[in-house]
Amino acid sequence: MSRTMIQAAVTMNQLQNKLDLIGNNMANSQTTGYKNRQAEFSSLLFQQINNMTDPAGAEGRSTPDGIRVGNGAKLGSINMDFTTGSIKETGRELDVALLQDNHFYQVQVTENGIPETRYTRDGAFYLNPVNNNEAVMLTDGKGNPIQGENGNIIIPEGFDSISIDESGQINVQRGNQVENAGSLGVVEVVRPRLLEAAGENGFRLPDLAGLGFAMNEVVQAPATQTLVKSGALENSNVDISKQMTDLISTQRAYQFNSRTISMGDQMSGLINQLRS
Repeated sequence: MSRTMIQAAVTMNQLQNKLDLIGNNMANSQTTGYKNRQAEFSSLLFQQINNMTDPAGAEGRSTPDGIRVGNGAKLGSINMDFTTGSIKETGRELDVALLQDNHFYQVQVTENGIPETRYTRDGAFYLNPVNNNEAVMLTDGKGNPIQGENGNIIIPEGFDSISIDESGQINVQRGNQVENAGSLGVVEVVRPRLLEAAGENGFRLPDLAGLGFAMNEVVQAPATQTLVKSGALENSNVDISKQMTDLISTQRAYQFNSRTISMGDQMSGLINQLRS
């Protein structure tokens, strides 16, 4: 197989990954708090051919003399856009939308018996009974506990109504009395590029010590007191029109590379006929 055909085949495989990413964005365009993903490509440079013994203008050159030959392109990274999506009014008391970029709710997820703190922008909360139905706990749609400033948010039963104010304080009414039942543990991730997608609309942090960061350098308390809007949810920030444009251009690039392989095969066939 010729080098050109190899380059086209490698690039086609990576373009398929981008098509999958675009499909995932479009499928989640109506998912609450979903953040758009963007594929970034880089060249596969693998060989340096030093065929220039006396190159002109070599003085001050920052790259090696000769010809650099690549092997197609690869998916270099997947960047996430954490800008705030539009706010949709729902009127439901336990629907809460974050108002600032890089702010997240904390959710405790247990996998294989190991608890892990994850971060999400999805503010559709629920109340699940605990302690033999003597209390309820604030959870996400999967039943995972939402973390407050002091851990799980557990509220004794018997209240008449519940509300969440703009600072994240949870208030319940029992008769004529209003009680504070805790507050949402909203945090600001000041280095959002470190977040990794963990599935189910959540994110996790990698091993920060291995990257040379302390937790307080990445996750901090919000600088503002106006954190959330109750009775509303944040829409996905996926731009469908841009995704359609990217889909068409990526499909065209895939077709061009496929055509390169077909033409290379035809040329090889002609050369073999000439040899015979």
